[in-house]
Amino acid sequence: MIKRFTSPFLISTSFRLAAALMIGVGIPTAFVFGSESITYGAFYQQTVTGRVISSTGPVSGVTVTIKENPSLSTLTDDQGNFSIQASNGHTLVFTAVGFTTLEKAVTGNVLDIVLTESDQTLEEIVVVGYGVQRKESLTGAMQVVKGDELRDITTPSVENMLNGKVSGAFVAPGSGRPGSGGAVVIRGQATLGGTTSPLWVIDGVIVGSGAGDLNPDDIETMNVLKDAASTAIYGSQGANGVVVVTTKRAKAGVTTVNLSTRMGFNQLTNGNLQVMNGQELYDYYTSFANASTISFPRWNADLRNSNFDWWDLATKSGFVQNHNVSISSGTEKLRSYLSVGMYDEKGAVKGYDYRRYNVRLNQEYKPFAWLTIKPSVVGSRRGVENREYSVTSMYSNLPWDSPFDANGNLEPHRSSNWVNSASTNYLYDLQWDHSANTNYELMGNLDFVVDLTDWLSFSSVNNYRYINYAASGYTDPRSNGGLSVNGRITDYRSEVARRYTNQMLTVNKTWGKHTLYAVGGYEFNDYWSKSLDVYGTGFVPGFEVLDVVSKPERTRGGINEWAVQSLLSKANYTYDSRYLVEASLRRDGASNFGDNAKYGNFFSVSGGWNINNESWFNATWVDALKLRVSYGSTGNRPSSLYPQYDLYSVSATSSYDGEPGALITRIGNKDLTWEKTMTTGIGVDAAFLNNRIRTAFDFYNKNTGNILYNVPISLMTGVGSIYRNIGEMNNKGIELTIGGDIIRTSDWLWSLDVNMGHNVNQLTDLFPTRNADGSYSVKPVFIGDGSNIAGSAQYVLEPGRPVDTYYLKEWAGVNSETGAPMWYVVTRDAEGNETARETTTDYSKGTIEKLGKSSPRLFGGFSTALQYKQFDLGATFGYSIGGNFYNYSRQEYDSDGTYTDRNQMKLMPGWNRWEKPGDNATHPIAKYNNQDKGNQVSSRYIEKNDFLRLRSLTLGYNLKLNQYGMKNVRVFFAGENLFVITNYSGVDPELPANDGSVLSSTGPGVYPATRKYMVGLNVSF
Repeated sequence: MIKRFTSPFLISTSFRLAAALMIGVGIPTAFVFGSESITYGAFYQQTVTGRVISSTGPVSGVTVTIKENPSLSTLTDDQGNFSIQASNGHTLVFTAVGFTTLEKAVTGNVLDIVLTESDQTLEEIVVVGYGVQRKESLTGAMQVVKGDELRDITTPSVENMLNGKVSGAFVAPGSGRPGSGGAVVIRGQATLGGTTSPLWVIDGVIVGSGAGDLNPDDIETMNVLKDAASTAIYGSQGANGVVVVTTKRAKAGVTTVNLSTRMGFNQLTNGNLQVMNGQELYDYYTSFANASTISFPRWNADLRNSNFDWWDLATKSGFVQNHNVSISSGTEKLRSYLSVGMYDEKGAVKGYDYRRYNVRLNQEYKPFAWLTIKPSVVGSRRGVENREYSVTSMYSNLPWDSPFDANGNLEPHRSSNWVNSASTNYLYDLQWDHSANTNYELMGNLDFVVDLTDWLSFSSVNNYRYINYAASGYTDPRSNGGLSVNGRITDYRSEVARRYTNQMLTVNKTWGKHTLYAVGGYEFNDYWSKSLDVYGTGFVPGFEVLDVVSKPERTRGGINEWAVQSLLSKANYTYDSRYLVEASLRRDGASNFGDNAKYGNFFSVSGGWNINNESWFNATWVDALKLRVSYGSTGNRPSSLYPQYDLYSVSATSSYDGEPGALITRIGNKDLTWEKTMTTGIGVDAAFLNNRIRTAFDFYNKNTGNILYNVPISLMTGVGSIYRNIGEMNNKGIELTIGGDIIRTSDWLWSLDVNMGHNVNQLTDLFPTRNADGSYSVKPVFIGDGSNIAGSAQYVLEPGRPVDTYYLKEWAGVNSETGAPMWYVVTRDAEGNETARETTTDYSKGTIEKLGKSSPRLFGGFSTALQYKQFDLGATFGYSIGGNFYNYSRQEYDSDGTYTDRNQMKLMPGWNRWEKPGDNATHPIAKYNNQDKGNQVSSRYIEKNDFLRLRSLTLGYNLKLNQYGMKNVRVFFAGENLFVITNYSGVDPELPANDGSVLSSTGPGVYPATRKYMVGLNVSF
């Protein structure tokens, strides 16, 4: 059995040593060793400055050396700027990994340098699973996104930054609410009952299915691993892909201080959803076929002039600011990187404030040539103050009802002055009600590398992560939610602790034409959480602590634990930089499987061929051409922690006659085993015309077996479901990335990059159920759409169909003679083939059909960058084609008169309502208290969500102020989410993610995306 710990504070001696070392080496090296800047003698009569760029933008870390005196050198900063003392006639040599070395004679005090990628980029190093490899030796499908490419949008969520930047990675963005995070799905949904999010690895540490509170400004690179060759080394955690993040570190011999700040404001975007004003709503009511039957106390023509704008009441221009300072310094012995950041955003919907602080210290200490110690400490604090105005009420509240009376006082709930006199006035509650939450996260590492020989090393990664979350809520006794219980105070606390360690041996040896890179080792990580959830009611208004309540309404708490341990190995062999072979094997053991299947094995084999390195290959215009093939397995564990055990609930609901008791809540499955995904991949990487054109193409075929699912069973046992391995699923698709430099000169650079992903999902097998005659057969399973809204759409799980197939009554349009809504009645034979089709105006007679899917056929993004001397202009776009949403909000706001207690939406261009016989209309006849059921769930509200969005547009200028000790000063202006082109009638064709999950149905109150206008400044010293 895997040993688990029971307290987050149980830190071993090694971690106490780590803390001591971190404190000891936490002093910036500049204070210990003095300034690292080098001042040369007066022999050099001028300061030569300049900027180094490539086809992808500024190049940092370029070594600039004086050829006549190689001991004199410097490095370019993050913006590619350099400064060095040299004389006319001297030659400067520019060298960088992955670029052709360039020599430039000094003829003045300013030089602009353009480096070209080396023909083969043989030495370019890429971070992969459990190590680094030369890019040329890679056999897997992966994509590298540099930190600067991510930071073109302003958000604290790293997931949001990936949107449109990686082929095959679908990102559902966060909503416009400050701090809202996105959801990432790589190469399609590969499971039914578990998470679809990729595994996140930060500086070699597995942190889970999200990036947490990682500061985007600390990111150096983000590597997205997609196929089995790249992810199988992560075994049971790699089925959904892996995102490997490398944070910034100091470089030896260079001291840099970077300051970045951006400030601006945000505004809500309402998309195509426009609700009616008072005049429009009155005219709509008078158009009802039965308008003469309208009867409520305020129904008169004066309503036409009664217009309160609930949208304007709730919204404002929010303020956004993001500030980061970093100090980087080091020698060959000791290097330190320290960063501090603050992100603050006031919501564009009033009353919601988000603020986050981040700090990071990365160090490397090399006391001996054979030993490198790498301690690091990371901390963050996130806080939210919430008195947010109601998002749903912005759309739903009638414009005839004002929250204020004639004297400017707030109307009480269920006011007789309102047309909708049964409704509540949320502003009345906001006088008192509020909530808040804070989250503290601390993560510490003590890593080290021992070079045993020049080709064999031992590395150790040791990490401890602690998260403390607290949330509180106050519902006043005078508010609508507190009236019945005389007020409510809530307090929720949780602690999470994770330990992670891996111990690895690495072989990196080259002899002759042979190169071997191999790793092998042991990994362990575990998880512990504790929560406390308390409600109290009955108190005097104004008190906000649980001590004052007269009744403890609810007291809950829990402790959860899990652990995983693994043995893993990987080997990559390269012959003559032409032929590549790689294999990996991993064995995982997890605590949430029974003894019958506690361990699972995962593997991959892959190969590559660098065709351009063949002696017979003479196409000089081809810089690189690689063919890749891979096959392997990854896995998944159940989302439930203890599905192998019979579980009993010991709680208040389990007691009898005041005596404590226990009730069974889960039937265990000791034979539950690992969900496995077998992936076949074929890919091509190529570069042409001195790397002016770059492309990568991948085809993949993923087969997932032993799908984990919580299968419904008869409630006669007292339990409604049991975890089983129940079916199989297939995802296949293609990915394409193309980039090119349209113009590339010393003054001009214009580049264009495009990526796309296409994925086809199909459920291929499902669990059989018992028939009345005792036999078993596979039957469709019907599930919700994830919106948790009663009366919304549902999906059908059936072999041969995508897992996101809608299962609804099929809309047949409007009867042109009567204006009544219609649905199809489909007749089928015993094999399910359609034999007849007719229409009906009776909703109950319409047949439920399997109709389309929600996921897009094609999605991705493209970006362009233009640089002219000190000016730069960049734009990033995202797009999606062939997807669908179920727009539930139209059931309420486009209801043909069914709902008279909420506002209605204006008809979109091209829509029209039936008025007289013969009309060919998109919308049925409108009636007061309409009972035709035209707004009931059906395919009427399935809409295409194709879109093209300008995600960011940035204009910058680099000032040369070297004479003031500044390596670079860049001022920029940026606009984000400036426009979206779509025919979707809702708020946004990109539905916000829900707790890391992708949604395809929209509710009545979607927090709109925001448009941001930012001004920023980057300064390097």
